[in-house]
Amino acid sequence: MKVLALNSSARVGDVSKTEIMLDCLVQGMREAGAEVEVINLQKRKIRYCIGCFTCWTKTPGLCIHKDDMTKEIFPKFLDSDLCVLATPLYHYTINALMKTFIERTLPALQPFFEKRDGVTKHPRRHEVPLIAVISVAGFPEENVFDQLKSYVNFLFRDRLAAEIYRSSAEMLRTESTFPKIKDILEATVQGGKELVEFKMISPETLERIKKPITDFEKMAPLGNCAWQTCIDEKVTMGEFQKRKMVPRPNSIESFLAIMQEGFNPVKAGDKKMSMQYNFSGQVEGSCNFTVEQGRLTAAAGQMADPDLTVETPFEVWMDILTGKADGAQMLMEGKYTVTGQTDLLLNMDQFFGE
Repeated sequence: MKVLALNSSARVGDVSKTEIMLDCLVQGMREAGAEVEVINLQKRKIRYCIGCFTCWTKTPGLCIHKDDMTKEIFPKFLDSDLCVLATPLYHYTINALMKTFIERTLPALQPFFEKRDGVTKHPRRHEVPLIAVISVAGFPEENVFDQLKSYVNFLFRDRLAAEIYRSSAEMLRTESTFPKIKDILEATVQGGKELVEFKMISPETLERIKKPITDFEKMAPLGNCAWQTCIDEKVTMGEFQKRKMVPRPNSIESFLAIMQEGFNPVKAGDKKMSMQYNFSGQVEGSCNFTVEQGRLTAAAGQMADPDLTVETPFEVWMDILTGKADGAQMLMEGKYTVTGQTDLLLNMDQFFGE
């Protein structure tokens, strides 16, 4: 199978969740023996369709624009068996760059009218490849893709081989060790293999790819903290992610949410620990969490007999959490105090992070 994969994301690397998902799909297709070429559309010159219809009349099948679309991408599109359209969700549908590509495929059609499946259509000048659509969005609900689903199903109809929609995509990381993320990426590789072998992706594999990562109640506090941190630090979300910054909590609830999201059950294994935090200063109150049997339980308030108790001004601990202050230095300066198994502070990476 000859595959052309078109990526319309303006972001690159781990910052681009479109690229992460597409890379996994391409890996699976190549492992199944497909010849796959990936083109990043943002690096190519593709002019807008100007509606002149020259490709229908004066030069049938050939666009008037002499750009990368006419010279390279469109011929490769027609020569492929499968074309993967990978786009981030912009305003609930494809982004402008992908729409520009789609509009410039007009030379594949003829100007005449015919009715297919009860709908007026233009007949094809060329046989077009099968289409697979892959899209990502930050919102946690899959119904955020409803408008995109409607569009691609109407547009591609009988040529649509697969649709992959990944919500909560900002949580994806290529090298993630979190079980949910790893399984989603591995399932996407499997989906690429199935596309080559069966020209479809099985419902079981799609279910793994689309498996919920989080919900609004868990996502909103984290997302809001992350965006507020970007605003406070005057960085873009892309810069925030590249620097691996930590959202700065502004409440005990958001602190607990971030601790829960950062907990890594694989790293924790069968280790056990319990911690009590007593905050003063900008935010007053207490909270605690327990790790046992690969699970973290977090709650507001006091707990009995914790392994470690931290007494600290809220703002001091948030400086430590976000890397603005050194925890050991702050302890030596008496900015906060600890009682109990103080070595737990030195081994927190056994429970949290990638």
